[in-house]
Amino acid sequence: MKFREFKTSSGKIVLAGKSAENNEELVEQIKNYENVFHTAKPGSPFVNIKSKTTNAKDRKESAIFCASKSQDWRDNKSDVEIHWFKGKDIYKNKNMKAGCFGVKKFKTILIKKKEIEEFFERLKRVIY
Repeated sequence: MKFREFKTSSGKIVLAGKSAENNEELVEQIKNYENVFHTAKPGSPFVNIKSKTTNAKDRKESAIFCASKSQDWRDNKSDVEIHWFKGKDIYKNKNMKAGCFGVKKFKTILIKKKEIEEFFERLKRVIY
């Protein structure tokens, strides 16, 4: 698998990068209208919902997925602030290192510790 993959409860495919270089590849394939997520702090995958249409639940589940794969979660095990934006709002300057991008405008979603823990519990039930 090229990217980490997750399906929302409504069946939308969600992709996440695995490294700085992989985030570069992920961002290259994002369409202008697609939803994208990244933690407010450095050290998370870019997460992309592969659909023209999404609902609030798709976006929330994708933000939780992003938070669960972040260094912020790994290091602190507390609430994680996520930035949500459209593909058209991502830009890259030549002096930005691999995996680093700028975002013109975004909304903030606070993912609670409990939501991430519940996400992991649901994954365990699906796997076993």
